[in-house]
Amino acid sequence: MAGADEGSLFEKYEKMSDVALQRQEELSGRAPEAELGLSTDTDRDDQGDVQTEEMLVNMGPQHPATHGVLRVVLRTDGEMVLESVPHIGYLHRCAEKFGENLQAFQFVPKTDRMDYLAAMNNNQVFAIAVEQLTGLEVPERAKYIRIIMVELNRIASHLVSFGTYGLDIGAFTPFLYAFREREMILDLLEAVCGARLTYSYITPGGVTQDLPAGFVERCREFLDYFEPKIAEYNDLLSYNYIFVKRTAGIGVISVDDAIAYGLTGPCLRGSGVKWDLRKNAPYEIYDRFAFVVPIALPPGGEMAVPSGFPPTVVPEEVQVGDCWSRYAVRIVEMYWSAQIVRQALDQLPEGDYIGKVPKTLKLPEGEVYFEGENPRGQLGFFIAGDGSAIPTRVKARGPSFCNLSILNHICKNCLLADVPAIIGSLDVVMGEVDR
Repeated sequence: MAGADEGSLFEKYEKMSDVALQRQEELSGRAPEAELGLSTDTDRDDQGDVQTEEMLVNMGPQHPATHGVLRVVLRTDGEMVLESVPHIGYLHRCAEKFGENLQAFQFVPKTDRMDYLAAMNNNQVFAIAVEQLTGLEVPERAKYIRIIMVELNRIASHLVSFGTYGLDIGAFTPFLYAFREREMILDLLEAVCGARLTYSYITPGGVTQDLPAGFVERCREFLDYFEPKIAEYNDLLSYNYIFVKRTAGIGVISVDDAIAYGLTGPCLRGSGVKWDLRKNAPYEIYDRFAFVVPIALPPGGEMAVPSGFPPTVVPEEVQVGDCWSRYAVRIVEMYWSAQIVRQALDQLPEGDYIGKVPKTLKLPEGEVYFEGENPRGQLGFFIAGDGSAIPTRVKARGPSFCNLSILNHICKNCLLADVPAIIGSLDVVMGEVDR
């Protein structure tokens, strides 16, 4: 009796299972095996057997690999990124509106806080724009001091990019090397103006104070120490097998796309375009210095470095316009910035460090737009005056803002793990993007 009952119960559950499977097939319109992700003859696609669904993933704004408070919404299918939408504005501080309510020299500290990794470069571009509008004359010594400061700041900025890019990929040691040298540069800048990040040193008419005693000797000692270190960076990170695999052939930007999206700086030169305002449209006294504009090269190429230093050789896996190319342009640029600083120190004349600037600098009626080459690309300022001391309009053209615009285009169909590598290669500073 017991055996019969057990048999009946088994048959009952077997029938219930058949009904459930049939019902599932009716509801889904698919075979039960396919619903479970199992192989069938009628449901096999080019992507494999496992069925996935799209998902929205928030990367940031607190994620360390977004280089600031950047939020990127990723639409993913498994590990593949189908779309990436940057959400900006978390650091918006009304910088340009401040510029329309302050006198020109009062706005200089605001430019520090846009691209805070290249404050000297921002000071310089804004100061030149004001000088072109007002006709202020800058003493020769001040021009050389400006070049020394902005090129030292360019090296410091590229060191941050080098160190943090290693962190993005998973290498911690390069960060320590980079910040070791960067601290020495900040010591030099602190000796000049008393600050280590936001300087407000370059001002309309010149610079706020002269170089301190012994600065030239200290700067030369640093350059003698620093230049051989760049080859160590290549051995440590640039030629690292894992680093090359994570960056070569990833996030490729063609020449046409780079120009169409308005990319400038290392992002443009990383696509093989030889364009640098210091060479193509020289300002200040850049035409007095001998230096090379590095660009990305195909595999096996040797990127030009000053004589006496080992060349940066492009690995075989690299494709012009990829993440490795943009990274390498910044590495080689540090060589040439150091060479510019050396030449400026050698040519540094005596004289005044600031011109004749009235206590109240009035901006004549008219407008001016000036662009300069900062570490991330072309930074521009538009200033309109009406005869008063306060501009009627101030507008900035930030390179990071334009460089970030191509993110969705180069992230399509990449892997999720490639997104930090791509964002890091663009080297954006969110303070300048949001302003």
